[in-house]
Parts: sequence; C-alpha cells; structure tokens
Amino acid sequence: MSDPAASGAAVRREGFSLRRLGPRLLRTLGARDSLVGRLIRLASIWFTVALVVTGIALTAYFHEVTVHRFQERVGQIADSLFSVTNIDAEGIDASRFVDARSAIVHSGLYWQVGGVDASGAVVGAVTSRSLWDKQLPLPPNVLREARAHSGASVFYDGTGPVGEPLRVAVIYSQINGKPYVFMAGEDSSPVAHDVRTFALLTAAALLVLALGALAAIFIQVRVGLRPLFDLTDEIAHVQSGEQQRLIKTYPAEIQPVATQLNDFLDYAQEVVERQRMHVGNLAHALKTPLSVLMTSAGDAEGGLHETVRKQAETMRAQVDHHLRRARAAARSKAMGERTPVEPVLDELAVMLEQVFQDKGVVIDWRAADDLAFRGERQDLQEIAGNLLENACIWCRRKVMIHAELAMEQSLVLSIEDDGPGLDEARFDEVLKRGARLDESVPGSGLGLSIVDELVRAYGGDLSFGRSVWGGLKVTARLPGARLV
Repeated sequence: MSDPAASGAAVRREGFSLRRLGPRLLRTLGARDSLVGRLIRLASIWFTVALVVTGIALTAYFHEVTVHRFQERVGQIADSLFSVTNIDAEGIDASRFVDARSAIVHSGLYWQVGGVDASGAVVGAVTSRSLWDKQLPLPPNVLREARAHSGASVFYDGTGPVGEPLRVAVIYSQINGKPYVFMAGEDSSPVAHDVRTFALLTAAALLVLALGALAAIFIQVRVGLRPLFDLTDEIAHVQSGEQQRLIKTYPAEIQPVATQLNDFLDYAQEVVERQRMHVGNLAHALKTPLSVLMTSAGDAEGGLHETVRKQAETMRAQVDHHLRRARAAARSKAMGERTPVEPVLDELAVMLEQVFQDKGVVIDWRAADDLAFRGERQDLQEIAGNLLENACIWCRRKVMIHAELAMEQSLVLSIEDDGPGLDEARFDEVLKRGARLDESVPGSGLGLSIVDELVRAYGGDLSFGRSVWGGLKVTARLPGARLV
C-alpha cells in the first residue's frame, strides 16, 4: 500500500534575505576553497584599506582646518590687544581691550602685556583678570622667534593657570626703544574634543559604509556568479536522475563548459549502452552452448553425463552472476536512471502472494508515490524480489517491506518477516555464495549473495537485524531520489 503522507515534494531555491545574509556571509568568508569567499575577501581588503586611508585623511584634514581657524582666532585676539594697548612713560594701559571672557577667572581666555628684560623674562606685566595671580610663560625659543618676526604673531602650545592646554600667540615689538611682548592664549581642549568627536563619527560612518559595501559586494558576487551556481545545481540534478542533460542557457563565458558537459554526458550514455549491448551479446553467446550441453547431458545416462550436467549448471550460474555484476556496475555509473519504487513493490507483492498462496503469506508494503531508485528497474526487481522471496520462504505468514528516502539521498529498503529469525553470529555466513542455512528448504543459496553484490555495485550496503515480530530484518541501502 502507498503512503500518501510521504508523497509530493517541493523544491525551493534559497533567496536573499536580511536575516540570512549575515550568517551566509560569515560562512562564505570562512570557506577556504570558496570562489565567492575569495572574491569577497579580495574586494574587502582593498575597500577596507581605502576606507582606513580615507578616514585618516579626513580626520587629519579636519584637525588641520580646525586648528588653523582656532589659531587665527587667537592671533586676532593678540593683534587686537597689540592695537589698542597704550604704552607711555606712565606705564601700560590695556583698558581699551574688552573681552568678557577674559574678565572671568580661569575662563580659558587669557592675555598679558609686559616688558622683556635682558634675561628674557617678562617684567611689569599687565594681565587679564582670568589669569588671576598667574602669568603666561614665555619660552626662550619662542622669544627668539618673536624677535625675528617683530610685529607678527608667533604661536606655541603652553599650559594655562589650571593646567589646561593653551594655544598662545606672541607679538614682539620695540616701543620707545624698549622691548615688549603682547600675549594672548586660549584653551585648546575644545578643539581636541571636536577633532576626537569628528574622528569617532567618521569611523562609525565608514564602518557602516564598510558593512553595507561588504553586503553589497556579497550580493553582487552571488548575482554575478549565479550562472555557476545554476550549472552546479543542474549537474546535481543530472547526478540524481532528475534530468538527462543540461538544459539552461548560460552566459558566453560558461556556455562552452555546459556544451562540453552535455557532450560528455552523451558520450558516457553511449558507452554504457554499448557495454550493455556487449554484455547481452556475451550472455547469448555463452548461454546457448551451455544450454546445448545441459540438454545433451540430460538425455543421456551415466556418471559422466551427470557430471557434465552439474558442471554446466555451475558454469551457467557463474556466467549469470558475473554478467549481472557487470551490468549493475555499468548502470551504477550511469547518470539519469530513475525507477519508481511503488509499482515495483506492488508488482512483486502481488506475484509472491500468489506464489505462496498455499502458505497464506500476506505482504504489507509501504512506499511513497514520489520515491525513486537511482538505477534500472531490472536491478531493483532483482534486489527486492530476492529479499522478499527469501522472507516468504522463512516466514510463518507475515512479511513487511518499507521503502523510504534517508537524509543523505539514499533509498532504504527494510524487509521483515515473522519467521524464526537468525543468530547474529550467522549474519556474515548468509552472504557467502551458495550458503544455505537449512538444506531442507529448496533453493540454490545464491539469492542473498546476488543481492549483496548488486547492492555493493550501486555503492550501497546490506545489513541484518531482528524484526518487530522476532524474525529476520534485512536492510538494503541504495541510491535514491524524489520524482519531480
């Protein structure tokens, strides 16, 4: 009986989705032999280098521009201080210089005006309220540079009264024959903060751009290499028997490969057909003389004739065995052969129930409508037929055969009976050619051996166990597929 729950199969091609893109991208990048992974890694390397260089260049440019503008502002303060300050015999008068921040203690904006003695120290300085009781330091090298550029601003990095970093502008000038310096400084920490903020924002933006670009590269490569994936899928379909040849049209770069593969498939099929014809011719050429020998020996009497007859029977059995094995080996290498399992099991069950009707054997079979054997019908009939016949011989009344497709695309045939069963120690013995576990039961002892050889020719295996009724359970694993 057919199992309707197992019938029908749908093939769905996996598409691009945001939830699957991340894991698929990581798996692809981690695959050493993946062409997609290789292309993505190469593209990612230069793109990442370009983004890093771009980020560094943008941050450096922003730093340069910001510091330059900040320095210009400090220089303008120093120029304003230099312009409005009045120096005469009564002293230094900087009251006309007005800046609200410089009137707040430790506000971050500082200025001072003072004379320079012979040692280079600032004397008689007038300072902003923001400096409180401190003065701006004047390094000797800055003083020398300011003297060399008298009347122009010279800049240096200093330290404020509370330890904050300052950008200081110094203007050196000779007034009434005496040297004076006009100094203005401003806290540069906000500039450094702005540069850091810009660098972090730039890094975050470039990181998002890199991830987006990596995903875009992945999709682009996948789409660009889609014909290769389609070619791989078609080859898999040919191997599983779903189609005989490659039928899709491919781009100009890949079409020659598809054409060559189709030519190879045609050639392989031709070789297999030629081998089958030779095997058939050889079988006919050998069986006819053997039949003549057996007939002649059967008509005569005597020990010699009986010996000739037995040896002829043995030779015909050996010929059948090796020809069968050669046919199975040739068919197992051919691609595209598929045999529906359900009709074969139905036919065998009906036939064997009639053969063993005196015994009252009932065969319960189960197989999905879309289940197929990747091989020829004759071989499936011989494998399943021998196993079922053996079960019918040894059972009391019940025999069950169940066919299903395993995860690794293999057809699993399980045959169980309610007979006496078999000890595990004798499992290997039943596969020997001519081995018979009970001489009182008719048979040649070749059935299970033939099945084992056919199964192995198809790359499968045969195993034994105990059935649900306590009898023997034989499991054959063969190449399988779903009918489309």
